[in-house]
Amino acid sequence: MTKISTICVYCGSSDDVSDLFKQESENLGKMIGENGYDLVYGGASIGLMGRVANAVMQAGGKTIGVIPTHILDHEAKHTGLTELHIVDTMHERKQMMAERADVFVAFPGGMGTLDETFEILTWKYLGLHKKPIIFVNLDGYWDPVLKMIHDMVDQGLARTWHLDIFKTVDTVEELAALVVELEADDAPTSLEQA
Repeated sequence: MTKISTICVYCGSSDDVSDLFKQESENLGKMIGENGYDLVYGGASIGLMGRVANAVMQAGGKTIGVIPTHILDHEAKHTGLTELHIVDTMHERKQMMAERADVFVAFPGGMGTLDETFEILTWKYLGLHKKPIIFVNLDGYWDPVLKMIHDMVDQGLARTWHLDIFKTVDTVEELAALVVELEADDAPTSLEQA
């Protein structure tokens, strides 16, 4: 049995998004906190990131934020977190988040979310970790990206088995059920067990 204690969420720092994304980010945080998981994320107090973190804390969960010094002006740090780590580079941020997480969740977001998600996907297919990666495809948000990945396979630029390194759900409720299912799995998840 695999113990999942910390969920990493990649999501946007913008609040200029649909009401659905706002509500579901709060539902995601509530799900994480109420089920006894910790959150590790980009450390911002704004946008979907801030909504997820606030909902985790309101549900009694722990929050771990990791934010680089050079984006403090763009993504205001969250001062109410259980832990806040201010690091020098994006590379340090990504590494710390990867090390602390047991599961990675790709929620709607912008360029940064896309970057973080593809890096952790790449690390997985290169064998640097075996941790689950889950796209939460709210309202079809990730459809173009998922199509592009399938097109890469069709064009011979990626292997068919690359489609097996991630899972996709459409709702936070489906995510919650999948995390419970993953906990029943015996597969190793740590960076060192790859």
